[in-house]
Amino acid sequence: MLHELDNALRGLLDREIVGDADVEIEFDAPTKDWATRRNRPTIDVYLYDIRQEVTRSQFGQVSVRGDDGNVAHRRPLPKFFRLAYLVTAWTQRPEDEHRLLSALMATFLRNETVPPELLNGSLADLGISIPMAVALPTPQDRSLSDVWTALGGELK
Repeated sequence: MLHELDNALRGLLDREIVGDADVEIEFDAPTKDWATRRNRPTIDVYLYDIRQEVTRSQFGQVSVRGDDGNVAHRRPLPKFFRLAYLVTAWTQRPEDEHRLLSALMATFLRNETVPPELLNGSLADLGISIPMAVALPTPQDRSLSDVWTALGGELK
């Protein structure tokens, strides 16, 4: 499931920001060592937190009907998770990073959900929208400086 979401996010960024530009899209931890190896403009989309949304999750099963209208099988109700990504832009000049970050923010604000045509596999099979939010505060038990410290990098 996570790799399917990564593919959808890559597709969204490639379609709306990168296009023919010489910009890489990575999903790596932005460690100090990783940052020193950047020689092209790069958008990094690092998954740093996964939490189940217990207030939204339901328990039980749902009946799946076949073409004849009869119950073909039952499947568990979906569980919902909040995934937090650290999205950063890496270029040689801060002005270029700010342009990339502006494009990223505009893209995420314009798309309140992951575009359904970019979903595949189990995420597409769910038949539900996947909401996105940008620039939310981190959970109270974790600050972004803690994330950067854990990665061994400097605040960016």
